[in-house]
Amino acid sequence: MDHKDRQIIRALQRDGRMTNQDLAEAVNLSPSPCLRRLRNLEKSGAIIGFAAVADAKLYGLAFEVFVRIKLEKHQEDVVQNFERRVQAMDEVLECHMMTGQVDYQLKVLVSGLDAYEDFIRNRIHPIGGVGSIETSFVYGTVKKTAVFPDPS
Repeated sequence: MDHKDRQIIRALQRDGRMTNQDLAEAVNLSPSPCLRRLRNLEKSGAIIGFAAVADAKLYGLAFEVFVRIKLEKHQEDVVQNFERRVQAMDEVLECHMMTGQVDYQLKVLVSGLDAYEDFIRNRIHPIGGVGSIETSFVYGTVKKTAVFPDPS
């Protein structure tokens, strides 16, 4: 991947609906080479898809929550069960394995406190093997972007 490919990706991260003509102009290429590069980025897996960025609150999911989970044991079956169950939960937008005091950090969207309580009681607790749960509610966002920084 070269600098021009990264320019294409960043331009599409800013506006995934731009036409190839607009993309070509944004990255200073003619349309044919730009489209060829775009198709190669998709084929290689560097671009994995396109999605609409929506406002969660307007959608009805007003509570963004970070949930940190520590497992009781790190046996392979416990870990696999936890990860498999979390992958199936629509409320979980992201699940990261962490270093430090917790094993996982989840980014969760729910409609309110009652929905969060239901999520913990009826989705997380039944998994089993969970040693502790720490919760932080987001009350404001200073920065949120999907545009990668330039690595150079």
